[in-house]
Amino acid sequence: MSGEAAASARVDAWMWAVRVYKTRSAATAACRAGHVRVNGERVKAAHTVRPGDEIRTRIEGWERIVTVRTILTKRVGAPVAATALTDMSPPPPERKELLYIPLRDRGAGRPTKRDRREIDRLRDERFGGETFER
Repeated sequence: MSGEAAASARVDAWMWAVRVYKTRSAATAACRAGHVRVNGERVKAAHTVRPGDEIRTRIEGWERIVTVRTILTKRVGAPVAATALTDMSPPPPERKELLYIPLRDRGAGRPTKRDRREIDRLRDERFGGETFER
């Protein structure tokens, strides 16, 4: 299939073809990590999508919601890709200015409990309260 409309396509290939992700491997990794939902269910990269399906994906802390209008299996130009989906995403969050992150002097030792709490507080402000695994 060379870019023409098909009955169904893999979800990772479709998201790459319509430029939701820059690379197909990034789309596959998002599926593997559980960041992609089709009609409310987490799916693997090989799950097929059809016109009318709703795809929700998390990209850098922002939820992107698109509805499949046309099936594409090959990457196409941006104007054609825009016609293949209906974007119902909320506007992306504003980019916050880089916050001042204090640098510790080399050889200053481990951070104290007070330092650690301040680092966590700054990280929460910078990343919008997302939790990270340590």
